[in-house]
Amino acid sequence: MPARSSRRTMLRFSTLAMVGLLSGCGSGSGQTSPSEPSKELNLYAWSEYIPKEMLTHFTQQTGIKVNYDTFSSNEELLAKLQAGATGYDLVIVSDYTVAILRGQDQLEPLDKAQLPNLINIDDAFKHPPYDPSSQFTVPYQWGTVGLAINTDKIKQPITRWADLWNPAFKEKIVLLDDEFEVLGMVLQTLGLDKNTKDPKQLEAAKVKFASLRPNIKLFDSDSPKTALLAGEVAMGMVWNGEAALAYRENPKIIYICPQEGCGIWHDSWAIPKGAPHQDAALAFLNYSLTPEAGMLITREFPYSNPNKAALNLLKIKDPKAYKVYMDSPSTNPPPAFIKAAKPVDEKGDATPQWDRVWTEIKGGS
Repeated sequence: MPARSSRRTMLRFSTLAMVGLLSGCGSGSGQTSPSEPSKELNLYAWSEYIPKEMLTHFTQQTGIKVNYDTFSSNEELLAKLQAGATGYDLVIVSDYTVAILRGQDQLEPLDKAQLPNLINIDDAFKHPPYDPSSQFTVPYQWGTVGLAINTDKIKQPITRWADLWNPAFKEKIVLLDDEFEVLGMVLQTLGLDKNTKDPKQLEAAKVKFASLRPNIKLFDSDSPKTALLAGEVAMGMVWNGEAALAYRENPKIIYICPQEGCGIWHDSWAIPKGAPHQDAALAFLNYSLTPEAGMLITREFPYSNPNKAALNLLKIKDPKAYKVYMDSPSTNPPPAFIKAAKPVDEKGDATPQWDRVWTEIKGGS
């Protein structure tokens, strides 16, 4: 079931009071009139991704109740929005998903005047290729998709995705339940484009994957670290934040970018078309950009943080945590790691072909 934030004491704030509390947040251009500011906010995001403490602080400061529903894949998000789900005020969208939603006119343009805390975002993340003018999105977190290895269980060196095919790893591997990352990885082991639209190359990946199937214990995009920490598997394809959390509990779990190339992704906030509480959405966006909120995000869900002010605050408030963040390839990947990284691109007309091959792979056909 989706997690829900607890309801706090609901104080009715005027628009000007909200502006003062949130360092410049205004009422926005939402459907609620300025004289009647919104009292609730409906978020739709990945599970295990937004700190409860952050939601609590926002509610305490603004009196806005936050409802937090979760999804487990970008495709689940797309399906819901494309089906006409209009009750959400803010969603978290991954890079290629933004391009799809923009093309379908599913996103509201942002009122930048209500987002003065955008100044805290590192310049490198302000004009992403999927939203060059930053008209529709606000950066939340970014990261990589690599290989987490429990070095207590696997003694031989692992340097490539192709090493996963070793018969010695029968039922010792967890993979993300993500067709674009998994199929992309298989294509890379064949020396092919991770984002190919060639049906013959996708069929070749399907054949290649069949020989890996005995080594796969499970698919899990929500929390692949769980199987690693429980000892159910010895290694797996994971999100970088999952690797960082796993390392906190077991320093024997290392994180690498395989030679064929790891994945790289960027997640952003966006307001769906027709969101009912756009004033609350803008207030939350501006709050999420404060150094204090950004520090909470990194402490609890240590992916890579585009908020430079938050990292500077972490350095002051918690030097040890800052050092761990900066020293880890999972949160602060070195240049060689990034150079080898390959993003997921929109598949366009080839999407049905990808979907079919993925369904057949998951079904074992």
